[in-house]
Amino acid sequence: MRFALIFSGQGMQHPAMLAWLAEDDLLSGVARVLGADWRQRLQDRDWAGRNAHAQLLLTGLGLAAWTQIAPWLPEPAVVAGYSVGEVAAFAAAGVCAPHDAIALVQQRAALMDRDAERCATGLIAVSGLMEEATARLCNDFALAIAIRNDPASVVLGGPRSSLAAAADAALRQGGHVTALHVGVASHTPWMAEAAQAFAAVLAPQPFAAPRIPLLSNVAGRIRDGAQAKAALGRQLDHTVRWDECMEGIAARGVRCVLEVGPGQALARMWNQRHADIPARSADEFRSARGIVDWIERHAG
Repeated sequence: MRFALIFSGQGMQHPAMLAWLAEDDLLSGVARVLGADWRQRLQDRDWAGRNAHAQLLLTGLGLAAWTQIAPWLPEPAVVAGYSVGEVAAFAAAGVCAPHDAIALVQQRAALMDRDAERCATGLIAVSGLMEEATARLCNDFALAIAIRNDPASVVLGGPRSSLAAAADAALRQGGHVTALHVGVASHTPWMAEAAQAFAAVLAPQPFAAPRIPLLSNVAGRIRDGAQAKAALGRQLDHTVRWDECMEGIAARGVRCVLEVGPGQALARMWNQRHADIPARSADEFRSARGIVDWIERHAG
């Protein structure tokens, strides 16, 4: 049975996300930090979009979901995570324990927010432009590519004033632009100090070699604990190369892909790129058993 496991990034969190989850230690830990009413509070767009809230929710709920379905399944053929989803992916692959990953992501969010206080930054998604046009936007408006999903689909990061001007220019050129509800320029040079500080946080961690093939957003295949630490630190201020992660997953010969997290953004992206290998999100299902049944039907 060959399936891939991918963990979502932030931006799609909603009150009913992963509604089938049973209460466990990981969910209780999230509630201790965010309050037992965190689902209700997700109705407030500003609260939901705060970096500290979103990163904790994505990591805590993603790992809770995987630990609740993992006993019914063999280990996946490959694991990866999109943006902050990479922290959960590293834990799922055995690099660190889930509770340690949750503690680390809270420090990660705090360090990123500290950098963001120095300069009002953000992210916009831009699609429908050729690579050359995107490169000109970055050059003309002093922006950086935060995430590369495809040559014609990227996320740009930088100062908010520059993003607004770049968005107007992209629209004039026939592109599509979406402002992301993220208050930091993740995965760009504006997070350089946060990346250095997070690397120092990671240095003493007793990371293990992954027991499952693990792909990084910035370093390809992760083979040992030292490489894992370097990759997680570097990811904060370097481009997330999700297009390369998707190609690496496909090269493992998987029969289906499960996205773990809110929404279906990664599953849709995958299905557009690899229509012959079905992908679905755990957020689409009503029960853990339904997810397991779907994987068993498609993974061979």
